[in-house]
Amino acid sequence: MKKFLIAAIVLLAALPARAQLFGGEDVINNPNFDMQRFSWGYFLGFNTYDFDFDYKNYKASPATGKDFSIDRTIGFNVGLIGNMRLTDHLDLRLEPGVSFNRINFQATKADSQTFREINSTFVHIPLLLKFSTTRINNFKPFVVGGVSTSLNLSSNENNPEDNSDGQFRMTTNNFYYEIGFGVDLYLYYFKFTPSIRGVFAINDELVRDNDPNSFYTGNIEKMSSRAVFINFTFQ
Repeated sequence: MKKFLIAAIVLLAALPARAQLFGGEDVINNPNFDMQRFSWGYFLGFNTYDFDFDYKNYKASPATGKDFSIDRTIGFNVGLIGNMRLTDHLDLRLEPGVSFNRINFQATKADSQTFREINSTFVHIPLLLKFSTTRINNFKPFVVGGVSTSLNLSSNENNPEDNSDGQFRMTTNNFYYEIGFGVDLYLYYFKFTPSIRGVFAINDELVRDNDPNSFYTGNIEKMSSRAVFINFTFQ
């Protein structure tokens, strides 16, 4: 995730400089776009998820579980945007969308029996505050933060089978806080916005196995997902 995050930050940091140098400073695109009380759009993007584990016993034993290694993959985001202008530098945004991703993890790389592949589909609904700078020519940097909730459509929460039957279970309803940054680029016909955001679960998302000494869940105090979203917005 670190390499993915660094590459994304470098990309987004380079965009404002390119816009200023090559964006045609004498031509101001859509000069009244931000004067609208309400505006709408959609976004497409990518994500990468992993899990943050808190353990009851840091040095785990075979009876209570072991530390898990995570293999992250790249997922896909798609959704809609509703924006309400509050002031010249502050907007309230609702961004309902769907994210698809896969996480692979196992307790020990040598033991294939501990491998789990978790394919998840989330209906993700953030409510965010967007703090923007003053517009400079055809671009405007911003930071964004807020809270969100999601519906995990692949949670298996009510499945009576657990890891002893090969079924990994998570909670269906989850809550997060989010923080990120991006830049609005004002093009001739629309506003294009690349952004990057960290998403961090607040609640414990793990549904324990029926056996309290389960190899998979017995030693876990809390399991929370965390993610990086890179979205490209069109308004």
